[in-house]
Amino acid sequence: MRVKITVGTRGSQLSLIQTETVVGRLRKLFPDLEVETKVIKTTGDLEAEVPLYQIQAKGIFEKEIDRSILEGHVDFAVHSMKDVPTVQPPGITIAAVPRRESPRDVLMSREDLRLEDLPSGAVVGTSSPRRRAQVTYVRPDLRVEPVRGNVDTRVRKLKEGPCDALILAEAGLRRLGLQGYISQRLSIQDFTPAPGQGALAVVAREDDAETVRLLKQVNHPASMAETLAERALSRELGGGCQIPLGALGRVEGSTLTLYASVLSPDGRVKMEFSQSGAASSPEELGSRVAHEIGRRTGDLMERWRRTL
Repeated sequence: MRVKITVGTRGSQLSLIQTETVVGRLRKLFPDLEVETKVIKTTGDLEAEVPLYQIQAKGIFEKEIDRSILEGHVDFAVHSMKDVPTVQPPGITIAAVPRRESPRDVLMSREDLRLEDLPSGAVVGTSSPRRRAQVTYVRPDLRVEPVRGNVDTRVRKLKEGPCDALILAEAGLRRLGLQGYISQRLSIQDFTPAPGQGALAVVAREDDAETVRLLKQVNHPASMAETLAERALSRELGGGCQIPLGALGRVEGSTLTLYASVLSPDGRVKMEFSQSGAASSPEELGSRVAHEIGRRTGDLMERWRRTL
């Protein structure tokens, strides 16, 4: 077995914490394993103030790190699953998905108010087309404005203004120890999360059998099945982060249920979908739900894409 391995990561506090979570599990399993961490700058870091939906490149938080894996500078990386492109770069594989944390979105508000209690005209900050449409569907009287930056940067922007509230992923806040700022855990039905939200993707070079075998030891099968179904759905629809698509898989025993919601970009139209299948065939279920969405939405999806 290998005695030393190198992990690549972004330099943000959340990325470092997520990476250390996986590294800590590896060290518990393999006490003699030496793990070195290398910080790599990514396109997403360099374009920190540009709304994500305005950046045309895919994998803006992963591309440079995955290239380092392929070039042999690092052996593996830990990504936020929701940021990982649904079509992996050639030669890169998702070796493991550790146990998923909460997939929910949460509300943080300056006055610690719930979403339903925010005054009309209050400003909610998010750069996600999905969250923007979801807020508008639930509270059309609110204003939604883009806000970017690392989680701690966005929390600071909330304190300083001009936003009255933010919508963020619960998992990220909990990993950073900022759960005390949560004003409300939002419902899965109203705020169906992004595919893969709350999960981590541990990636490595596909032909590096020894590293892949090592990393598989931190895999959580149910979390892997859930995220594979969600990603297959997103891939079939060609959604990425551009379409207001939410999806969440849940494994119970040998059954996997996939719930999805699709909204129009203006938040006026919402459609919901749910199907169950074998947990052993997650991508098949994701494809089936995608086909059902395509059948029921007709040309709406393409028209919505053109509005973004």
